[in-house]
Amino acid sequence: MMKDLAHRALDTARARGASYADVRVINTRQRYLSTKNGRPAQVREAESFGLGVRVIADGAWGFAATDDLRRASVDRTAAQAVAIARASAICKRTEVRLAPEEKIVDRWAGPCRIDPFAIPVSTCLDLLLKVDAQLRHVQGITLAEALLDFRRIEQLFVSSPGSEIYQVKTQTGAGFVATSFHENEIQRRSYPNSFGGQYQTKGYELVEELDLVGNAPRIAEEAVALHRADQCPSGVKDIILGSAQLGLQVHESIGHPIELDRVLGAEANFAGMSFLTLEKLGRLKYASDIVNVVADATPAHGPGLGTFAYDDEGVPAQLTPIIKDGLFVGYLTSREAAATIGQARSSGAMRAESWNRIPLIRMTNVSLLAGEGTLENLIASTDDGVYLETNRSWSIDDRRYNFQFGTEIGWEIRGGKITRMLKNPTYAGITTEFWNSCDAICGPEAWTLWGTPNCGKGQPMQTMGTGHGASPARFRKTQVGVAYSG
Repeated sequence: MMKDLAHRALDTARARGASYADVRVINTRQRYLSTKNGRPAQVREAESFGLGVRVIADGAWGFAATDDLRRASVDRTAAQAVAIARASAICKRTEVRLAPEEKIVDRWAGPCRIDPFAIPVSTCLDLLLKVDAQLRHVQGITLAEALLDFRRIEQLFVSSPGSEIYQVKTQTGAGFVATSFHENEIQRRSYPNSFGGQYQTKGYELVEELDLVGNAPRIAEEAVALHRADQCPSGVKDIILGSAQLGLQVHESIGHPIELDRVLGAEANFAGMSFLTLEKLGRLKYASDIVNVVADATPAHGPGLGTFAYDDEGVPAQLTPIIKDGLFVGYLTSREAAATIGQARSSGAMRAESWNRIPLIRMTNVSLLAGEGTLENLIASTDDGVYLETNRSWSIDDRRYNFQFGTEIGWEIRGGKITRMLKNPTYAGITTEFWNSCDAICGPEAWTLWGTPNCGKGQPMQTMGTGHGASPARFRKTQVGVAYSG
């Protein structure tokens, strides 16, 4: 059925005069479960099935989509995409040009050892309620929340040059939050990460790997203990960022500014534009010599939310160097953006949230490569600093240059040892100065590929999942302060 629909839309677009056309037919199924203070909060299941048609006609783009999959509707949608392109051509500044790409016919399925949709809803709720009970067993916890989030995305891509690519991805998310309200202060701890937990392209095996029940008591105790902790002292200190926090740092201060549509001024919604203008490519000392960052969508990089075999233009997944030995060397591109700056090929970073959204340049797995040594050794070699874990808040300007982050918890380091817990910590900096202050990155054993399921971009807004691998790392002489003083 998917194949018949896609080729019908493609034939209609070509018959109406499109010089190029591609069609994405997507069937998405989602199951979301959550609990709050001993009771189920949400149990919902949804399915979305539709197609999107993207064309070039008279040198301009057009796009239309539908979930009415009857023949007449598919024909109308393809014709509408061509009509929109011709209307856009009236005010076009330049002709659309695409970097070349070969015809591809292929099938790919992402890793999934345990089908999450085969796990009974009752079993999932039982697990979440066990986590909830462990959290609320700790005196002082006023709100316990836990969630499981499963998604299967089945997609067929066809294009007028003859590509036909079928892909299936299963994505799983899981996590919990313990919140403690005391007097006028709220403290919270999240596991294994904030804003939903950990997300990866794999099956229910992720839930088993995370051991949610086993980690609940420790996280709850930390949330309560934060009320008794000292405020994070203000000043200039060395900081060590935990793997999850560093993943978000990569997302905001490297991932967004390397999206070439932001650089070219074609996109500014939700994350602004970029300081990484074209003359900086191959010239800007983005970071210290030990910093190496890649954008890697290939399955070999790991089961990230930015892992796939082909992007939504039919371009194969690639490993693109972004920062090499501290030097800025690469952008995330589309076929059109690559052609605009004279590059021979797209980096394969075009993705859309669903069938009813046009693809945009999106982060894949933008990861900081591992260095050497353990976190314990890194702490032991730090004389006066703060170890910061788990994001609580962030702010960054619309060029992705000046930033401030707050974390859920901090730990003071004196003479190479953890001395006390700190609450409400923040740190701030300027992107290139901050990354150039990095003098140590932990080794592969401390490296984790984190999933960010809620990255927003575009208008109408598209929410996409991205991946960010990182090991804990140290940054010298960073401005540290206090976010809240309740």
